[in-house]
Amino acid sequence: MSVAKVTEVISSSKKSFDEAVTKGIERADKTLKNIKGAWIENQTVKVKDGKIVEYRVNMRVTFVLED
Repeated sequence: MSVAKVTEVISSSKKSFDEAVTKGIERADKTLKNIKGAWIENQTVKVKDGKIVEYRVNMRVTFVLED
């Protein structure tokens, strides 16, 4: 039997939502072992002078706890 835990990660990118997700997972992988999945809870953008300057994602990352 395995036990999983979920943690919230907030990440941003100047290029795209996809890059924000990728950066968030890559960073989480540096400190969390056994990441099994993630779901995007929210996506927002920061706007300046009528243009998108930053893409932000709030995601929940699931990882399995070691025995």
